[in-house]
Amino acid sequence: MTQQHLVLKGVLAIIVSSFLWGTTGTAASFAPDISALAIGAFAMGGGGVLLVLHARRTLWLDRAILWANPAYLWAGGLSVAIYPLAFYSSMRLSGVAVGTVVSIASAPLFTVILECLISKKRLSLRWCVSFAIAAVGITLLAFSQHQGTVLLTGASERTLGVLLGLMAGLSYATYSWAAKHMIEQGVHSRSAMSSMFGLAALVLLPSLSLTGDHLLASPVNISVALYMAIVPMFLGYVGFSYGLRHIEASKATLLTLIEPVVAMLLAVVIVGERFQWIGWLGMGLILLGLMLQMVPLPVFRKSKARLPEAPSVSSSAMD
Repeated sequence: MTQQHLVLKGVLAIIVSSFLWGTTGTAASFAPDISALAIGAFAMGGGGVLLVLHARRTLWLDRAILWANPAYLWAGGLSVAIYPLAFYSSMRLSGVAVGTVVSIASAPLFTVILECLISKKRLSLRWCVSFAIAAVGITLLAFSQHQGTVLLTGASERTLGVLLGLMAGLSYATYSWAAKHMIEQGVHSRSAMSSMFGLAALVLLPSLSLTGDHLLASPVNISVALYMAIVPMFLGYVGFSYGLRHIEASKATLLTLIEPVVAMLLAVVIVGERFQWIGWLGMGLILLGLMLQMVPLPVFRKSKARLPEAPSVSSSAMD
C-alpha cells in the first residue's frame, strides 16, 4: 500500500473518531444529574481501561521504549486526566455546542505551537489556509448561540466555561502531540494511546468516590456512562491512534474540527439548542477548511515544492 493510501486511511480514521466524539455532549445532556466531573472521569477512565486491555500485547512489547520516554508518557497521561474534567465542565457552563467548539477548535493551534517550538517541525501553506478559514467559522459558530439556550446564563459562568474550554484544548493538544512523538520513537500507536489513558484512569476512576453519586442512580444514567466509555472514548481513540500512525498531530487535531459541527447539529436536532444564521455560515467555513486538507490542489503542491525540507519531518508532515 502506498504512503498516500495510508495517509488517506489515517484521515478517514480521524474523521470517524471525530463523529463519535461529537456525540458526547448530547449524550451527556441525557443525564443532567451526573456531575460534569463524574461523567468525564468515568468516560475517559473507563475508556482508558478498555484501551489498555485492547493493547495489552503491544504494551508489553513496547514497555522498554515507553519507559525510555517518561516525560512524554507522564505529560500525556496528566493531560488525558485533565481533559475530561475541563471539557465537560466547559460544556455545562457554556452549552454543549460552544463548549465543544472552544475546546476542540483551540487544540490545532496549541498542537502547532508544541510541534514548532519543541519538535521543530514546519508549517505548510495548506495547514495555515485551512486553519484560518476554519478559525473564522469557529468564531462565528461560538457567537451564534441564542442566549436562552445556555445552561448557566451568567456572564461570569460563560467566561469560566470558555477558559475551561481553552484548558481542555491545551490538554487535548498535549496528549495528541505526546502520542505522535512516542509513535515516531517506535512505539505502536495502540501502546502510545493506551499507556497515557491507563495512567489517567489511575487518577480519574478513584475520583468517582467523590463525584459519582448519581452515576448509577438510574438505567438512563448507566446507559449514558457506558456509551461514553465504550463508543466515543474506546472506539474513538482506537481510530485516533491509528490515524496518528500515518499523519501529523497538527493535521489530526485540525481534522477533528468536524466534531463541533457534529455537536452543533445534534445540539439543534436533539437537545433543542438554537443558533443564529451566522452559526450555519460558520459551520460551512469549518467544512471548507477541512476540505482543503483533503482535496489536492496544485497551489499547495507548488508552495510545498518551494519550501526547504526540514530534516526531521516525515513525507506527510503537516500537509
